[in-house]
Amino acid sequence: MKRIVLTGGGTAGHVTPNIALIPRLKELGYDIQYIGSYDGIEKKLIEEMHIPYYGISSGKLRRYFDLKNFSDPFRVIKGYGEARRLMKKLKPDILFSKGGFVAVPVVLAAKHRHIPVIIHESDMTPGLANKLAIPSATKVCCNFPETLKLLPKEKAVLTGSPIRQELHMGNRIAALKFCGFTANKPTLLVIGGSLGSANVNAAIRGVLPDLLKNFQVIHLCGKDKLDPSLENTPGYVQYEYIKEQLADLFALADIVVSRAGANAICELLDLRKPALLIPLGSNASRGDQILNAESFKSQGFCEVLLEEDLQPQVLLETIQKLYNSRADYIKAMEKSRQSSAVDTITSLIEETVKAAQR
Repeated sequence: MKRIVLTGGGTAGHVTPNIALIPRLKELGYDIQYIGSYDGIEKKLIEEMHIPYYGISSGKLRRYFDLKNFSDPFRVIKGYGEARRLMKKLKPDILFSKGGFVAVPVVLAAKHRHIPVIIHESDMTPGLANKLAIPSATKVCCNFPETLKLLPKEKAVLTGSPIRQELHMGNRIAALKFCGFTANKPTLLVIGGSLGSANVNAAIRGVLPDLLKNFQVIHLCGKDKLDPSLENTPGYVQYEYIKEQLADLFALADIVVSRAGANAICELLDLRKPALLIPLGSNASRGDQILNAESFKSQGFCEVLLEEDLQPQVLLETIQKLYNSRADYIKAMEKSRQSSAVDTITSLIEETVKAAQR
C-alpha cells in the first residue's frame, strides 16, 4: 500500500486543506498518517477523522524579539530528531506539507531520508516556515498566479487550495428552514473569520436596517460576539460559529461578505460565491490578506474594501453593486485554474510517487 504523511498545524488554515485531501487520498488507496504538534488544533481535528496522529516538539521562529526565541530553537531541534525517527519508522512514499512551524522539521527529516516532499503555500507571499522548507521540496503548490514568480520555476504549480467536498453538498431549502427565511428575498452571508471580527461585525450591524430592506442576512460573528439587542430581528440571524449547517448556508447565500484569509476565499472561489472581501489590516498581520484580496479582485472574482474605507454608504453601495453584477463575478470564477484543487494536487502526488519509484 502507498503511504503518505501529511503535516501542518498551528492554525486551522494549516489543517483544513489537508483534511480536504483525505477522502480522495483514501479513494486512491493511500495509507494516511499525520505529524503535527503535541497539542495544537491539528491534533483534535485529525484524531476526529481516525487518522493515526504523531505529535512532535514544535517552536516558532520569530522575526521579532521574544523571550521564547531563546528556548524555541531547542524545541525545533528536538522536533527534528523526533521527525527523523518517525520517517524511519513510517517509511512514507511521500510527504505533503501544508505549512506552519511544526512542518519545518518534518520536511527537513523527509529530505534527509530522500522522501519526496510537496508543499502548499496558501498566501500570496510565502511565510517564513515555507521559505525554510521550499529548498527541500520537490514541488510547491500555490493559490495565486502572482506567487509563481516568487517560487523556483521548476517547482511551482498553481493549484488553488483544497476545499472540503461536503461544502458543495448544501441544501438551500434546509438553510431556509434553519434560518427561518423566505425564498423570495436574496440572502447575504457575513463571515468574520474563525474568531470573528469586531470591525466587520460593527460595520454590518451599523447598516443593518438599510441592508434588511433588500437582503436577508446570516451573520457568523465569532465566539462571544453575539448582539443580544438584535435577537428576533426579522430577516437577520446571528451565530457564533456554524459547523454542520455551513454547506447549507453557502447554498442559500447569493453573495458573501468575508475576511480575506487564503482558505476562506478559496472556498468562495470553489463555490462560485461573489464576495466583498474586507482584509485584515497590515497593522494586525503581515498584510497577506490585503494581497490575497487584491489578487482576487484583479481576476474579477470579488470586490474589496479596506477597513479604513468602511463608511456606511460605501459599504451599502458596494454590497448592492456586488449583488447586481453577481453573474459577472461567477463567470470570471468559472474560468479560474485555481478551483478543483483536490484533483490537481492528488494527481501531482500520484505523479511524484510514481517518478520516485522508477
